[in-house]
Amino acid sequence: MNGDEIMKATCPDCFYEFELSEDVMKGEVITCDDCGAQLEVVEIEPEIKLQVAEVEEEDWGE
Repeated sequence: MNGDEIMKATCPDCFYEFELSEDVMKGEVITCDDCGAQLEVVEIEPEIKLQVAEVEEEDWGE
């Protein structure tokens, strides 16, 4: 990828298409601009693939 390339991704939850910064990394968690879902980047090459990030439960020691 060169520095001028626009990376596009689609939210797997609401199917909104948005642009990502070119320095996005595998494993990074981003937020969908449309529905607010937390999305994890699972693949970058050959194309961006996102999945809804697993929400970790808070452990309050109960």
